[in-house]
Amino acid sequence: EVEELITRPIERSVSAVTGIEKISSVSAEGVSSITIEFTWGTNLEEAVSDIRDRLDRVVKSLPDGVDRPTLRRFDSAAMPIMRLGVGTDMDLLEAKKLLEDQVQYRLERIPGVASATVSGGKTREIQVLLDMNKAKLLNISLDELIAKLEAANVTTPAGNLKESRFEIRLRTPGTFASLDEIRDLAITRAPDGSLIYLKDIAEVADTYETLTRHVRVNGKPGIFIAIYKQFGANTVSVAEGVMSELDKINTEMSRQFRITPLMNSAEYIQKAIKNVSDTALYGGLLAVLVLFFFLCNLRSTLIIAVSIPLSVIATFVLIYFCGYTLNVMTLGGLALGIGMLVDNSIVVLENITRLHDDGLDRQNAAIQGANEVGAAILASTLATVAVILPLLFARGLAGVMFRQLA
Repeated sequence: EVEELITRPIERSVSAVTGIEKISSVSAEGVSSITIEFTWGTNLEEAVSDIRDRLDRVVKSLPDGVDRPTLRRFDSAAMPIMRLGVGTDMDLLEAKKLLEDQVQYRLERIPGVASATVSGGKTREIQVLLDMNKAKLLNISLDELIAKLEAANVTTPAGNLKESRFEIRLRTPGTFASLDEIRDLAITRAPDGSLIYLKDIAEVADTYETLTRHVRVNGKPGIFIAIYKQFGANTVSVAEGVMSELDKINTEMSRQFRITPLMNSAEYIQKAIKNVSDTALYGGLLAVLVLFFFLCNLRSTLIIAVSIPLSVIATFVLIYFCGYTLNVMTLGGLALGIGMLVDNSIVVLENITRLHDDGLDRQNAAIQGANEVGAAILASTLATVAVILPLLFARGLAGVMFRQLA
């Protein structure tokens, strides 16, 4: 019924939106979930607006009692960058309340953190356990009881009180403040005219929601905390700020619990960047050593050793003005550039050294040696550029991934 009456009409309505690549849906009892995937490069702002317009049209044809469809954009940046585990010997109900009151706000005020979500543990729940036999004898239905509880647990405005030049707004606080207030709620009257209270037909218990999953951290019952970053924030700097704050929290609250990072996406980023940067550094050093081994000339080798870091520093200027960051792709491009630089340098210096050994002085050997192989070096470099340059104009995911490398 959910599939026929809700899912398919919505699918048919939104399928005409421009740029859709795939539509998938899951229909279950009481819920319909539809996922729409777009081709890369689609303007999501326009697509979302178009989908919202089409949902407004199809709402009228949905069955009565169906909630209005909600639209939610999914972005990989919306995934948590860190998952924290809280292991404790405390009661999970108290531990979760302590985390929400004392820890959550401290994590959310860290620069770059959008939110810190606490999940797992126990959630407080006030249960009204109705004695059905007593309710039947007094002719009290479940709907009537629920309506009484809802009506009694509200705060309502009581108008304004004017006095001289002051105007005071009044309200009647009606929310339950204790279990006894719930127990003493008048439900109806008995045949003899006496009041029947909730405690006469039901038991009121202060307990927790039924546990549907159990979290354990280092062998202890625990709770999860998911850290979400703000859009555009640097993952590594946000994670470092969270780790610094965790050290303070663990020191201050070591008796109650300990928070342990279970997943930190910044670690993968740091390892990947370190791996690429180390590769570029070791490659440059090994190239210098190999060059010295073949040329046996310290001065020529030093020219290469100086030109490599100078070229990299000059490239940093271009990276900065293009708005790029030091990531796996830009560092990979630098590593490729260093390789090309060393290759070309070896060819030019070897030719210069050969002419110098044949009797030419250094200046003429440098000019003539560079001129002889200049065209070949230029052709070799342009051939590599011709392979890499098209990536600057690539569209879709390939363009996003490799444009900075190119």
